[in-house]
Amino acid sequence: MGDLKKKVIGNLGDPKLPYDYMNRPYGTVPKDTSRPGFQWLSEVAYKNKHRIVARGYDTTELMEEGYGLVDLLFIDFQSRIPLIEEEKMLNYIMILSLEDGLSLPAILSRTVARSKTFLTQACGASILAFGHAYGAYSAFGNMLIDALDEVEQDGVPMEKVAMEYAKEYLGDPALGVSGLMLKDPAAKRMLARAEKLGVSGKHIAFMKEIVKAAQKLSDEPVDLDMLGAIGATMMDLGFTPEATWAILAITRSFGAGAHYIEEVEREEMTAMSQELTSKDFYDGPEDRAVPSLADRDKNAKTAQTFNIAEWKKAFEERMKLHGSGFAIAEEVDDPSEKT
Repeated sequence: MGDLKKKVIGNLGDPKLPYDYMNRPYGTVPKDTSRPGFQWLSEVAYKNKHRIVARGYDTTELMEEGYGLVDLLFIDFQSRIPLIEEEKMLNYIMILSLEDGLSLPAILSRTVARSKTFLTQACGASILAFGHAYGAYSAFGNMLIDALDEVEQDGVPMEKVAMEYAKEYLGDPALGVSGLMLKDPAAKRMLARAEKLGVSGKHIAFMKEIVKAAQKLSDEPVDLDMLGAIGATMMDLGFTPEATWAILAITRSFGAGAHYIEEVEREEMTAMSQELTSKDFYDGPEDRAVPSLADRDKNAKTAQTFNIAEWKKAFEERMKLHGSGFAIAEEVDDPSEKT
């Protein structure tokens, strides 16, 4: 560790600093009893009075040396300093992902802002809106992992595996192929940029085969979408599906913060019950008289059914009732098969 102290980086040796940075304690220092200590064991980072260290790198020294935010994402998630080409590619992805106009995450941020909340609450609501419609990166990435295992471990040709997965997932948002970007070249430009920078690998190669297979199978025009482009590129950069989702959700929260601030500046707060909804936007049952308690039995309906025909008729009627949940189809694993 002595060699580290001899190297002066940036202005860290400036005598005007309030303490001698270059001769500060390294490694373990006496416990600071004025602040509560950590109770978790972590290999990601630690800090003491003078240093925050991520995967062994002093973050102050990283900044002074000229490394940036994107570099630290590689360090935090992969414990490595990236190639400059990889840093440029992730920067490209984050810029493209930061702002998406008045999409649902931005609208949620604005909606929460009108309730006179804090910015962090609005950005949190925006991040919570990241379902499969805005990036099924976990489902997509795990699909790619399983598919490439067949190629690499079982020796199945990539084209054959791609066709199998295209048949199984065609129409699923997690496939990364859809009709969303038929007139928008952004997804294809991303893969072209990855190839130009020399960072494209097996995930992008497989994604191209998926697109070819899906286009052969689909009755409607389909092409690569942003989920497929970003997901495959991030995995070729070494990020797991979960790390991809984390990075992109937080990236989008920057844009959500801007939408929150604009909403606060330009619009008034909405007090509870202040906003009224017109009957023009209601399509439920017509207004009906409330029966007297004496007539309750004449108007009440039971949820019970007593044969298959009754159950089927009742279920079909309930499926038409929006807001009941009966129209939501869910696949439930057989509990008897669980260990």
